[in-house]
Amino acid sequence: MKYGYFTLDVFTGDRFGGNPLAVLPYAEGLDGEQMQTIAREFNLSETTFVLPPKETGNTAHVRIFTPAAEMPFAGHPTLGTAIVLAEIAEGGSETFEREIRLEEQVGLLSVQVAKEGDAPTFARFTNAVLPEPVADVPPADKIAAALSLSAGDIGAGSHAPGLHAAGNTFLFVPAKDLDAVARAEIDPVAWKGIASGRGWVGVFVYALGGESAEAHYHARMFGPDFGVPEDPATGSAAATFPGQIVASEDLADGTHKWFVEQGYEMGRPSQIHLEADIAGGALSAVRVGGRAVRVSQGEIEV
Repeated sequence: MKYGYFTLDVFTGDRFGGNPLAVLPYAEGLDGEQMQTIAREFNLSETTFVLPPKETGNTAHVRIFTPAAEMPFAGHPTLGTAIVLAEIAEGGSETFEREIRLEEQVGLLSVQVAKEGDAPTFARFTNAVLPEPVADVPPADKIAAALSLSAGDIGAGSHAPGLHAAGNTFLFVPAKDLDAVARAEIDPVAWKGIASGRGWVGVFVYALGGESAEAHYHARMFGPDFGVPEDPATGSAAATFPGQIVASEDLADGTHKWFVEQGYEMGRPSQIHLEADIAGGALSAVRVGGRAVRVSQGEIEV
């Protein structure tokens, strides 16, 4: 049986930047084991499989796999899959706006997709789950060792390491500067010592500012336990990141916008548009957006 697929680069307007993604838009007939095998064959950070929706009014049911495991939610697969489905539905229209409603394990995600002329298609989703803090943050010195850094490299202003979950759980680690982020590298033994059995998707290491003038944060994400040594752009971490920001800063009520850059150390620059609504001093909504471009299409035989 042959199944068509597309690959895209997500969180970028340029091919060969951003985070690669494979999308099988007509995956009906594949079981979970076959999906995992296909994801391992593509060997990208994620591959998505599009199935008919379970609820009338939704666009599709989507399953997301890394090379090692199925994920309840992931950001760049959500955006990339929505863009593929919108572009298929629009039949090559140069300009359009369309809502794509995706059923994922974490819940229903509404994705707004827009294309204008020759510009790469842009999508933004509203996160189905608000970030929540997770207890038992490891000591800073053990976190530093797990990242092959010194204790003095950890911390940035009012930001200290934190654990937060919004469908997926990430360890957020502020670094003192861009150089410390660049030097970060997983030490397998020390990482196992702090992460074993805890189910974290990975560690999101970030510094204030960035290489681009508009960047508020510069980040890297390591997910060794999920078959992702390093990820060029991590939408699910970005969707959780406002929990870390709110825990670290005193934000006024209203909408806050941040520009997060990632993937620079991998030679795959990525740009993540992040928004959060604050009401009564607490998060009330999180939105993540970015562009994507198609790179290839073909068939895979199963």
